[in-house]
Amino acid sequence: MQFQIPACRITKSGGPILRREKTKDMILCAMFVALIAAGAFIKIPIPVIPFTLQYLFTMMAGLLLGPKKGCLAVLIYILLGLMGLPIFAQGGGIGYLVQPSFGYLAGFAAGAYVTGFLAEAEKYPGIRRLLAADFAGLGIVYSLGMAWYWLISRFYLGTPIGLWPLFLYCFLLAVPGDILLCIAGAYLGKRLIPLVKSGMI
Repeated sequence: MQFQIPACRITKSGGPILRREKTKDMILCAMFVALIAAGAFIKIPIPVIPFTLQYLFTMMAGLLLGPKKGCLAVLIYILLGLMGLPIFAQGGGIGYLVQPSFGYLAGFAAGAYVTGFLAEAEKYPGIRRLLAADFAGLGIVYSLGMAWYWLISRFYLGTPIGLWPLFLYCFLLAVPGDILLCIAGAYLGKRLIPLVKSGMI
């Protein structure tokens, strides 16, 4: 008597495991879009640029989703806001492109990519690497944000801002809170990254 073992077929879709991974990625991406939007309305009022919890969520998107998917989540959020949804700190719409604070939104996307890229160099990054990744992303956010604020104020609004007021209001007053967010993000990442990689989240 002969027994014939049925052959296993591998489809282009990658099978149910790959489909589950894609579904999980979509859910996590959508969750971070919602968190980033919610973070825009958790504000600490300071002059010129409002301090929000958005950086925490964009940073965590990079850490937990990786550079590409984390950046994508931020870009989706920005696109939805530019399409008119009032999910930015000061509203929404295509006109937000010429808001002095728009550079920080662009910085969130670039910062999420840099943070995720540096963090994923190790499968289970430690606190030091996570802190370095978070602070590198923060540097990108402030570099783009301050540059855009200066350019729009000078060449579009016609109300140029000096370097000292720019440094004071767009960096010095806001960065202490963001430093605390970087530290919080590193410890959250240390706990959550293994859960994401193991499929528990």
